[in-house]
Amino acid sequence: MGLYLRRKLDNGAELAVWKITESEEDLREICAPVPNDELEELMILRNESRRKEKLAVRALINELYPEKLYLGHHDNGRPYLQNCLTEISISHCDDYAVVLVHPEESVGIDIERLDRDFTAVEKKALSEDEIEDLSDDSDDHKLQLAIYWCAKEAIYKRMSKNGVDFAEQIELEKFNPHDEGTLEATFIDKDGEEENFKLNYYIFDDHVMVWLVG
Repeated sequence: MGLYLRRKLDNGAELAVWKITESEEDLREICAPVPNDELEELMILRNESRRKEKLAVRALINELYPEKLYLGHHDNGRPYLQNCLTEISISHCDDYAVVLVHPEESVGIDIERLDRDFTAVEKKALSEDEIEDLSDDSDDHKLQLAIYWCAKEAIYKRMSKNGVDFAEQIELEKFNPHDEGTLEATFIDKDGEEENFKLNYYIFDDHVMVWLVG
């Protein structure tokens, strides 16, 4: 399938999605030449799906930038482009890999399958107020949980802080889920300082994707 979606956003960011239908061999050919550091990472991964996800991310970076950019990771796992000041966030989930970039602003993105069991999310990642806001309708309830989780993951990636309590430090305003829309959220640092965010979400092919810029 290859490039599934490429969208330039009004805030200057660019979003790209790769649908992974290729074999690992085909992905390696599409990405060739794969940077040595990334090849070494692939060699230590036993899971073929994980290798294909990483190759799909490389394919997206090549798609977004004609020049060769090198992907690295900070000690906390946050990705960065070694030879470019552009900010980047990455997520992947089985059949899809997604990349969000912005020339200056910090970014965060997450994607999940809607058929995942989000029961643990409600217990561990949501505040009491957020749990009360959940719909009584089972389908909307499950969709809300998926969006909550992706939104909190996207904020976590954007903040790049260790030891974040998703239930206590990331608060989302009540929302009604649609095929796509926006969310309001607040990140509360351990010293009490607050930062407000506006996130976007998009539902497609039984997946949910949530991102933020700035």
